[in-house]
Amino acid sequence: MIIHPAFAVEPWNVRETQLDLNVLAQTESVFALSNGHIGLRANLDEGEPYGIPGTYLNSFYEVRPLPYAEAGYGFPESGQTVLNVTNGKIIRLLVDDEPFDVRYGRLLVHERELDLRDGVLRRHVEWESPAGKIVQVDSTRLVSFTHRSAAAILYEVQPVDSALRVAIQSELIANEPAPPTSNDPRTAAMLESPLTSEDFSDRDTRVVLVHSTKRSKLLMAAAMDHTFEGPDGTVSAAECEPDIGRVTIGTDLLVGERLTMVKFLSYGWSSQRSLAAVRDQVIAAVAKAKYAGWDSLLEGQRAYLDDFWATADVELEGDTELQQAVRFALFHTLQAGSRAEQRAIPAKGLTGPGYDGHTFWDTERFVLPVLTYTAPDATRDALLWRHSTLDLARERARQLGLKGAAFPWRTIRGQECSGYWPAGTAAFHISANVADAVVRYQNAVDDEVFELEAGLEMLVETARLWHSLGHHDAVGSFRIDGVTGPDEYSAVADNNVFTNLLAQRNLLAAAEAVTRHPDEAAEFGAELEEAAAWRDAARDMVVPWDEALGVHPQSEGFTEHQVWDFANTKPDQYPLLLHFPYFDLYRKQVVKQADLVLALHWRGDAFTDEEKARDFAYYEPLTVRDSSLSACTQAIVAAEVGHLELAYDYFGEAALMDLHDLEHNTRDGVHIASLAGSWLAAVAGFGGLRDHNGFLSFAPKLPARLERLAFGLRFRGRLLKVEARKAEATYTLTEGAPLEIAHYGDRIEVSRQKPITRPILPTVPEEPAPTQPPGREPMARQPAAKRRRRRRGRGETKAHT
Repeated sequence: MIIHPAFAVEPWNVRETQLDLNVLAQTESVFALSNGHIGLRANLDEGEPYGIPGTYLNSFYEVRPLPYAEAGYGFPESGQTVLNVTNGKIIRLLVDDEPFDVRYGRLLVHERELDLRDGVLRRHVEWESPAGKIVQVDSTRLVSFTHRSAAAILYEVQPVDSALRVAIQSELIANEPAPPTSNDPRTAAMLESPLTSEDFSDRDTRVVLVHSTKRSKLLMAAAMDHTFEGPDGTVSAAECEPDIGRVTIGTDLLVGERLTMVKFLSYGWSSQRSLAAVRDQVIAAVAKAKYAGWDSLLEGQRAYLDDFWATADVELEGDTELQQAVRFALFHTLQAGSRAEQRAIPAKGLTGPGYDGHTFWDTERFVLPVLTYTAPDATRDALLWRHSTLDLARERARQLGLKGAAFPWRTIRGQECSGYWPAGTAAFHISANVADAVVRYQNAVDDEVFELEAGLEMLVETARLWHSLGHHDAVGSFRIDGVTGPDEYSAVADNNVFTNLLAQRNLLAAAEAVTRHPDEAAEFGAELEEAAAWRDAARDMVVPWDEALGVHPQSEGFTEHQVWDFANTKPDQYPLLLHFPYFDLYRKQVVKQADLVLALHWRGDAFTDEEKARDFAYYEPLTVRDSSLSACTQAIVAAEVGHLELAYDYFGEAALMDLHDLEHNTRDGVHIASLAGSWLAAVAGFGGLRDHNGFLSFAPKLPARLERLAFGLRFRGRLLKVEARKAEATYTLTEGAPLEIAHYGDRIEVSRQKPITRPILPTVPEEPAPTQPPGREPMARQPAAKRRRRRRGRGETKAHT
């Protein structure tokens, strides 16, 4: 956990007012900047010291071996790892020949500020050199939302109390040393100096480096150019070698004088284009950014974010810390996908090397619902990336003896990269989550072009997967056996409720799409007869029920397993997968992350209110939350069944996952799905948003500490604003035609002429809030709450490698 008193609580900024090298790696992730194409970790400008150096290009990776003690049919032969590419952030400073380094001399002032409205990282430093010279350094860094291939740094130096001779060295560095990212020496050796120089050049203040990867055969280029302003006599020079380019600017500064430099960066990569094409692309991009100039880049950044916040902002009154945290979460969610443009959204975004830079089901389940209602173009692009990998998903399904398309559990390019077969092979629910994201986007946007060019085909192929994976049994029920659901402490089980209900929705949506577009569907060989078979499977889908307990088993037989011995599990034995064998986890009632409870949220239309309350109460004492993906879902369902203070505690955990480093692995990058989940906890939890079959309904309710919750949604060309207070909720349509919605089940029509206000109905649960496994309670946000604060165990670990 980051115990960092220098993190100030402010509504629109995350500010660090002193440098703590013990949490340097964590703050590099927290302050990271990205636009979905380029990612820059918040390494110090001078490059050292660092926690984990990181500059990333979305989907730029190297292939590595996947070692197995025993090979098996269908096991992936190689993995993919995101690479730390050419670093353009480094700006070294010499003060009277003394290198500026925070570890030497005296650091008098050090402040960093992530500005969530301007979209920049600012740094202010006052440093006394070992020789006693004091210098002030200010830098502002941005990764442009409006210029997809560009980033820029404004760097200013001025003496404080005496004249100085200074030199700035602005660098591009490839193959920079970094801590090992793998315990496998073969992989570590392969990822050491992974880039091979193909071309390098310098001209005036511009440097270009071109590199390729050894095994994946990808080609990338990076360019930097500069403008600078200083006293008369300021000089500059450029030089480059295969792995380094440098522009040096030198001058003498009197007190009151300043040396200002703007560094423009551009990046590009390709798996197909020629060296000349990629090189010329970054030369043009850096020239375009330089022509625009710093002020224009800054104005474009602010305008882009003004538009986003006008739709997406979540306002909380009563908890300033969570107000900051939710905006921080939304900012990183936007950064992860805004300009990805048909590339994957990784689990860590482009903020660190965690999970090898892979994308998982996290994207479609947690991130895309947020972007669908706040930045729908980013959702469209992410789904078009999935569509671009459809041939690989078909190939994977054929390899497994199935029809349709089986999307990978974890990947960068589209091939399955999980060496853990119960997840990589058996976790088919990823395909249903992809289909669900397609349906939600189409319902929210009415994008017929997308439906005909991508959505229809993805629904058809995923429906074919379910129809071939399941079967009708002797009594006519449709079963999906031997699959792994979201809970990674259960594996290869029969009729996982979440999987079956998402597959049911997938089958029905595909059948409806074929009926709407029979001619286009025929191009994929999908006829009405096949669609009818999908409907039959959906109608007959098995949803297990334990009559004796009155709850839904997570999968068949789950409630008959022995309950895990929580009382004798020590706090330092979490996460359980690092301390107990899988076979024991798989045969006990213990839940790593919300699974059945996840179904209560996303397929809430399949459960009664009483079933939701009983199911939630049953699974709370079994759920240990060894995954960052769980808290937001538990917040949403806890709020729905009336346990508002418990929901609020979970909301805080999801929102503060990285600002407080609750899982102890923020150093590897922020948790994009958990951050997106904080929006879901606010909007779907306390705002009560549900979107079943393309119809929006709300049931707002606030915990004791919140006085007001307000948020916006984009839906079918409208902008709907929702404001909830203790006793009433107001719905305001600020853009678009009238919209019919539901408030606590009552249908109302909202138009631009007049806001509609309705009372909030009291929620009184029949039973007290359920307890959690000992030591696994969420951290209490209410000062008077009686639930004991807990310290989380070691960082979460995904079960797959």
